[in-house]
Formats: sequence, C-alpha cells, structure tokens
Amino acid sequence: MSQNKTTRAPAVAGMFYPADSDVLQLQVNEFIHEKTHEATAVPKAIIVPHAGTIYSGSIAAAAYRTLLQYRHVIRKVILLGPAHRVYLNGLALPTVDQFQTPLGEINLDTKTIKRLVAEFPQISFSDRAHAEEHSLEVQLPFLQEILASFRLIPFVVGETSQHQVAEVIDHLWGGEECLIVISTDLSHFHNYKEAVTLDHMTAALIESFQGDQLEDGSACGRFPLRGLLHIAQHKNMSIQRLDLRNSGDTAGRKDQVVGYGAWGLYES
Repeated sequence: MSQNKTTRAPAVAGMFYPADSDVLQLQVNEFIHEKTHEATAVPKAIIVPHAGTIYSGSIAAAAYRTLLQYRHVIRKVILLGPAHRVYLNGLALPTVDQFQTPLGEINLDTKTIKRLVAEFPQISFSDRAHAEEHSLEVQLPFLQEILASFRLIPFVVGETSQHQVAEVIDHLWGGEECLIVISTDLSHFHNYKEAVTLDHMTAALIESFQGDQLEDGSACGRFPLRGLLHIAQHKNMSIQRLDLRNSGDTAGRKDQVVGYGAWGLYES
C-alpha cells in the first residue's frame, strides 16, 4: 500500500464476510462458481444484496457470475448503496484515494469524483457516511474476484429524488467499460411466508420499472434503486431476475428473515 495514498480501511471484515484473505477468496469463488452461467448478454447494471455473505452471497453471485466473460472489459464501477449509519440527504462520495479489503486495495476514480462534487449540487464529500457503511463494502470482494482491474466511484445514497440519482447515473453511463451496481436488500424481519409475498410484490415493481412505487420497507436501497429504474425505463432497457430468496433459504431462521434479490439490466 502506497504511503502517499489515503485509504478507507474495511469496517465489517470479520463480521459480514471473512477477514482472512484466503478464506474470503475461497468463499467468494465458491459462490460465483456454485452454478454455471451460459454466456449471453452482459448486463450494463446489476442489482445485488448486501447482507453477510453466508446469508446473501449466493444470491449476489447470481448477478456477479454474469460478468465473468467481461472481466477484462469492465474498467470502471459505479457503486450505489443506501446509508445505514448516518442520516444523509443526497449522494455522498469519499475523499480517500482507495478502498481496502482483505483482498487488497481498489483505486478510486478521484479525478471524476472531484468533478462530480463540483458539478452536481446533490453530491457532497462525506467520509463519515462511508466510514462504517456495509452496503458498499460487501460488494468489493465480489468485484475484486470477478474483474481484472477497475476504478471505483462509490456513492452512499441518502434521501434523494429518483431524478437526482438518475441524473448522476446517466452522466456516468459510459460504454461497455462501465458497470453500474445497485446494492439493496428487500424486506426485513417478517416471517418466511410474509417475506416471500412482499418480496415478490417488490420484484414485480422492479421488473416493471415502477421504482416510484417502492415503499419504505420494500427495499433499503430504494433511493438508488429508484434512480436506476427511472433511467433504465427511459433507455428502454430489459431486466432479468437472476435470483430471489431470503435468509431463511440460506443460513437463517424462518421466523425473521431478510429478503434478497439479484437482477441484471441490459441495453437493447
């Protein structure tokens, strides 16, 4: 690690995912390769969950494995997840040069980040918003294992209109070298049967691009999700459900579960 670079250290290693690099690498790769993926279209954007990897890693991998044949093509990742630890209006970017996980460092696109904060009133710097936020951090080991080399632009998204989020995503859209990742879980702490019903309702809204109908409690990442769905509808994208399960299906009890879904969005 360069002494000249400022770094956000991992906040939830050892809690949400293994802190040991060898164990983490093995776990992530087991998730990615637990099923084969027929090489078809590569998604421009993916929607993935962000719980502890034993709970949601298998569901997240359903989306990440679709990127394998583009591992040398994707060079930039726009990552958006909800704020769990701080109250936030708008979108927050960090001031650091890199993010760190047990698998190593990820360089941020600092030039673009500085320009974004200068140009968009809904974007600000907030290292506090990033310091303990797990919704972004749990995606990083998957990205590190799937992609050969990339720069990251990580947004913590607070209360924000779908138009403000969509404006930022559209600005950063780029070509096939740029991937957009939305991090969100679905329903929280219902019994298994209720969760399945609620999450299927949420999935139907996502798959019909009705982000504005996502209510509080449907998806914790609804603010960044609404923005993506708004721009995706505008661009006439298609969407594919890759997985829809909950913690009761993976490693949790059935009386209080958290819902997880994975989707790919494709340009026509």
